[in-house]
Amino acid sequence: MILNDIRVLDLTKVLAGPFCAMQLADFGAEVIKVENPHTGGDDSRQFGPHSNDTSVYFMSINRNKKSIALDLKSSAGQQLFKDLVCEADVVMENFRAGVMDDLGLGYEELKKINPGIVYASSSGFGHSGPYRDRPAYDAVIQGMGGIMSVTGEKGGSPTRVGVSIGDLAAGLYLAYGIVLALLHRQKTGEGQKVDVAMLDCQVALLENHISRYLTAGEVPEPIGNRHPSLAPFGSFRTCDGYIIIAAGNDGLWKELCRVLGCPGWAEDPRFATNSLRVENYSALEEILEQRLMEKTGREWIDILVKSGIPCGPINSIPDLVKDPQVQARDMIVEIENPNGGQVSVSGVPVKLSHTPGDITKTAPSLGEDTYEVLQTLLGLSDKEINRLKEEGIV
Repeated sequence: MILNDIRVLDLTKVLAGPFCAMQLADFGAEVIKVENPHTGGDDSRQFGPHSNDTSVYFMSINRNKKSIALDLKSSAGQQLFKDLVCEADVVMENFRAGVMDDLGLGYEELKKINPGIVYASSSGFGHSGPYRDRPAYDAVIQGMGGIMSVTGEKGGSPTRVGVSIGDLAAGLYLAYGIVLALLHRQKTGEGQKVDVAMLDCQVALLENHISRYLTAGEVPEPIGNRHPSLAPFGSFRTCDGYIIIAAGNDGLWKELCRVLGCPGWAEDPRFATNSLRVENYSALEEILEQRLMEKTGREWIDILVKSGIPCGPINSIPDLVKDPQVQARDMIVEIENPNGGQVSVSGVPVKLSHTPGDITKTAPSLGEDTYEVLQTLLGLSDKEINRLKEEGIV
């Protein structure tokens, strides 16, 4: 796999960092998860649901990794970590700004012992700016990042996105930044620091909302499932529930009118162009739903798909995992539970034709690989590791 010569020391926990590290591990990087032996390791090991006493949450974002237990608050543990840094390509952490510096393990210190190290940090607000010292969780970032102000039904209360988009976006941007830094190092031999803030990532994901406000003075607000600039583009009611129809240009609108048996709509002066349809959305929605109520969602989807109209059901999670397209792309896979049985998780979404990703290892138990890593990378003996274990360092 394309990253199989990259070694990552991963100090992150819960979601953004582990999700990032999993993207790298899926494509062959040796990800060594460094966990505190005195606190039970990554907090998410305690998150539900559990299968045979193992957190399914933890398993879903920590596959393909190794785990070592190491007390970074001890001087011996810090020295062991520095020794490992000499054998690594990437160090990842998601502490608040300054925590690693206080431990003597910040970027400025680590680059002295390994100038080629890529030091990747994910935090709520980044390592600069007036909020750098603040703690953050996903809900805080979604609120501050503007996304809750444009999510939900018109006139409703601010609504959190149903997944932890603040964490997940930061994890994806961090993986992107790490790969860019590794590419730079490949060309120059020079490592660097990658500083990704969850808040920055939310700003970057706001699509055209910022430009609409700064250019036109329009304050974006929640508008439900419709699109602010395209119509018809959203959810529409049929006789047995809602479906999505996305006729994103005038040609698709005319074809939709024909398929629905109402070609005259395309000539209606209220709906002749996309901008007019957006302006007259309420009237457009009313006539569409009157027609769509005559059949089931499945019937309409079959008709619309044959005519090339972008559309689809609004799947529940049970619907999604049974979807033939999702199954054909191996997006639901089973991994072994270290305590017995199997657990279903999402698959690898990036499909490469020559160097595909793969799931080769289930999520590790706490400290599962401590002996292997310290022996292989640092040459420590069983006796030396046992002594470290007795002293609570590993």
